[in-house]
Amino acid sequence: MALKSFRPTTPSRRFYTVSSFDEITKNKPEKSLTKILKKTGGRNSYGRITSRGIGGGHKQKFRIIDFKRDKFNIPGKVIAIEYDPTRTARIALIQYEDKEKRYIIAPIDLKVGDEVMSSPNAEIKAGNAMPLGSIPPGIPIHNIELYKGKGGQIVRSAGGMAQILAKEGGFAHVRLPSGEVRLINLNCLATIGQVGNIEHENISLGNAGRSRHLGRNPLSRAVAKNPHDHPMGGGEGKSSGGRHPTTPWGKITKGLKTRKRKSSDKYIIKRRTKGE
Repeated sequence: MALKSFRPTTPSRRFYTVSSFDEITKNKPEKSLTKILKKTGGRNSYGRITSRGIGGGHKQKFRIIDFKRDKFNIPGKVIAIEYDPTRTARIALIQYEDKEKRYIIAPIDLKVGDEVMSSPNAEIKAGNAMPLGSIPPGIPIHNIELYKGKGGQIVRSAGGMAQILAKEGGFAHVRLPSGEVRLINLNCLATIGQVGNIEHENISLGNAGRSRHLGRNPLSRAVAKNPHDHPMGGGEGKSSGGRHPTTPWGKITKGLKTRKRKSSDKYIIKRRTKGE
């Protein structure tokens, strides 16, 4: 999981780094576990842009990941560690005793030949899925359910890790990567271990073309636009008119609290920030 750099034969190559892909053992995905990922270009069904900065990008096939881990008490063997173009983490191809194959998020230290299982009585080791009630406090976990049976919804990106701080009244106090401490039902499943590919955050794209390859279109700065196109546009030089930063539609941004009153507020013990 090291990073690979290059000799600076061009200005952009000087800061260009990529993953070494040392852990990858299989180049082509399992065909039965992929589907076509349709590009939207940020447009809705009427052809109107609803998400700016989206367009182009390389053609990709979506890998179907087993976030539910609902194949209980059946051991599975890791037969490959693969690259997934639509996520930052690596994925592991599991073959169970009944010959069914599924993809899971690959945690650190999970290797080809290892055995994984989803069970309340499973061993505490990377890749095994268990209810929070069966996991000791302090153990690194990921792919955590918020509602029993819905599948893992949080802590799924590269390097992600959460920890159980305490258990009380049918709930676990879980500290998330953001620093937030949240109550989660003890019956919800989580997977043991920290998500792999932790060097992902250190990758430097190096040039604009690589960003376009990922499907990211360039965006103009607000103060560089005309007043007709943005509230912060116009003026002499780099002037924003002395107003607070806004969206193109005039809504205040950068620091504005956007979280409305939600029923989930009662499950948040400590917020990740002072604001909302």
